Amino acid sequence: MAKRSHSGGPSGSHRTLRIGEAIRRRLSEMLSRGEIHDPDLTAMSITVGEVRVTSDLRIATAYILPLGGKSAGTALEALRRNKGEIRHQIGKALGIKHTPELKFEFDDTFDRMDATRIMFSDERVQRDIHHDDASDEEE
Repeated sequence: MAKRSHSGGPSGSHRTLRIGEAIRRRLSEMLSRGEIHDPDLTAMSITVGEVRVTSDLRIATAYILPLGGKSAGTALEALRRNKGEIRHQIGKALGIKHTPELKFEFDDTFDRMDATRIMFSDERVQRDIHHDDASDEEE
């Protein structure tokens, strides 16, 4: 998984965030309506969790998750195979001079949240947390 970071600073510039969200909405719409003519894509439900755009607006990375988290490889392959058509339709819809190059990555946010939840439920971690809380109260 590629590391997620905005090139436009810690929270990204207003423009990159706005364009990323517009691309996310349009891509989600295209996928839900079956506007991309690919049997692999029309056969599955895909969530677009986020689209991050570089500060120079040249690259937009869409983080996707197929329903149930299954068939991620198939979904990524199909989206990458159709990125020209997708980019063209997004550019037309947004009316921007230069449509960013599209990249697609698996959205592992839920997996990372589950791993964090499991880590915090570990009794050793709980012991450390409660120990730190007790230390803070003594000060």
